[in-house]
Amino acid sequence: MSQIASVARVAIVTGSAQGIGRAIALQLAEDGPDVVVNDIKSCYDKVEEVVNQIRAKGGKAVGAVGDVSSEVEVQAVVDKAVSEFGGLDVMVANAGVLAIKPFLDTSVKDWERILSINSRGTFLLYQAAARQMIKQGRGGSIIAACSDAGTRGMPMLSAYSASKAAVRGLTQTASTELWRHGITVNAYAPGAIATDMALHAIAEGGAEEKVANDTAETVGLPSDTPVGTPEDVAALVSFLASPKARWISGQTIHVNGGAQFE
Repeated sequence: MSQIASVARVAIVTGSAQGIGRAIALQLAEDGPDVVVNDIKSCYDKVEEVVNQIRAKGGKAVGAVGDVSSEVEVQAVVDKAVSEFGGLDVMVANAGVLAIKPFLDTSVKDWERILSINSRGTFLLYQAAARQMIKQGRGGSIIAACSDAGTRGMPMLSAYSASKAAVRGLTQTASTELWRHGITVNAYAPGAIATDMALHAIAEGGAEEKVANDTAETVGLPSDTPVGTPEDVAALVSFLASPKARWISGQTIHVNGGAQFE
């Protein structure tokens, strides 16, 4: 295995206008890399807020609009990292969508939308990042969002669970092929996390604690299931993106307060 870059210089975080992605972008900027903050056009005001927050603390960041299910737009995001900051060392494929519906009520449209973003998007991001990192010849870290639901089927999450199981398998396969290039490939698997996505999936409004508990109960977990924060996930990503994780690859690591085991 070739040497992984001792210091990550440039990172892309997709779906980073809010929630877990936002926390990851802010944490990586604090760690040192220049950050490309990506999300879709409708979220761009929030993207600019994250960029400005990073710059206010002395970091370097730019925003990049892009739909991760589009091969052309994914490549454009990578190209922006290269043109603005000179390369790419960390790809965090965080963008994802969630729908909480009974299996028999899940439409083909629901299925295709969720897998297009969560699975196809991760595949496209992995490929584009790997090609750029191999071209640079200095290794890198590719990290994706999986989920507890990707390692254990859960009620009301048929499409989501399937999409995240695909991420886990892709992560293992990509790791076996990219290891020789000094590229590690891992995934983080959050459990119940209090985010805007969970809030939107359940209902509009309500206290954060109620949303977290409702989310757990809806998918068949006890109401007292441990609930984490986006920053809990960002801490793991920070480690996986660092040289300290150079000997870790192909892994899906749960971030769930011990609520579920492999």
